[in-house]
Amino acid sequence: MQNTEPPLETVSAALRGLRAVRGDALEDALYAAASLVAAAPAGWEAVSGAVVRVGSGVVRRCWEYGWQPADVVRLVRREAGPVGTRFAIDVIAAEARRYAPETLGPRWAAQLAELEAREWWQGDDTFLAGFARRERLSRFETAAAALGALRVLDGLPRIGAVGPLPGTAHVRLAPAGAPPPKMLGRIRALLAKAESTHFPEEAEALSAKAQELMARHSVDEALLAVEAGASAEGPGACRIGIEGPYESAKALLLDAVASANHCQAVWSGEYGFSTVVGFDADLELVELLYTSLLVQATAAMRRAADDHHARGRSRRTRDFRESFLIAYAGRIGDRLSAAVREVAAEEARPEVLPVLAARDVEVGETAGRLFPETTSHRLKGRDAEGWEQGRQAADAARLSRRKGA
Repeated sequence: MQNTEPPLETVSAALRGLRAVRGDALEDALYAAASLVAAAPAGWEAVSGAVVRVGSGVVRRCWEYGWQPADVVRLVRREAGPVGTRFAIDVIAAEARRYAPETLGPRWAAQLAELEAREWWQGDDTFLAGFARRERLSRFETAAAALGALRVLDGLPRIGAVGPLPGTAHVRLAPAGAPPPKMLGRIRALLAKAESTHFPEEAEALSAKAQELMARHSVDEALLAVEAGASAEGPGACRIGIEGPYESAKALLLDAVASANHCQAVWSGEYGFSTVVGFDADLELVELLYTSLLVQATAAMRRAADDHHARGRSRRTRDFRESFLIAYAGRIGDRLSAAVREVAAEEARPEVLPVLAARDVEVGETAGRLFPETTSHRLKGRDAEGWEQGRQAADAARLSRRKGA
């Protein structure tokens, strides 16, 4: 008897069958499911439409569970490889076409743009054929890639949301507290120069100036809040990806940058990101500074590790690099905090200090609501030379205007 099961049910059943499969049995189960989908009697075009429909629904549930585009793509990349990643981006595009641009928050829009998640196919019934041509895959390989990526998305648990769902946001042209575009441009330009220069002293001075502008903006925003009588909005949150290797040390660096700039960071190592809680303007600036300092720290670490390796200590290179980054993160946090305190002491009127303190309390309370259960981890470098050179690299970054501060 011929199987007349509708293609939507064929795809859904194949995905359901993969949910509980783990370990060594997964590959065989995935191939068996892909064979059924590829050979479905309804035909490849009908299966294509069903895959897009099922994929769009799975993606929508991810959003409802608190995930965002960059989060899910990061996990698919880790578990399903490059082809599965590109498939995931395509089904994200299929779901995103349902939302008017003005109903996407700025971070959502930025993530979709960075992923280049856009509909390139003419109709959903042609999607799989076009995907197979683009990736040079057979029908079976295409079905396996699709089911492998969807399995990752389908298994994601519910996590705390960090913003409005797509389709529900109300984008403002000028969000309250956002840094003026001209100042943001100056900060980006300073950090870009710091990343590109080959002269450490110049990089240090440029990064220091960027942190100074960030600190002054926080003070200015507090002054505006005093004059207005209260903050327009409470704290928000964003997620920042933490890629390996040495992800623990990188998360520590982000925590240092966040803490110095009136934010809190919570690392979710199993998912490859940290959630940063703070006021919107501070969140954007924290991401900018962290990204730049990570580039600079990585470059300094590689130079030091190459020298370490050249001196015949290659067996300890990984420990050296990780210890370098841990020490760098800890010391740079001290320097950033000192720079922020210096700016506040120089420029803040007395009535601003209670506002800054109140904001810190609000951020802490919001972080507590989003993450009621957290644990603290102490990182310790295992290579003394790497630790010392990491501290020296951080000490070289003069993050205040006073020489030697």
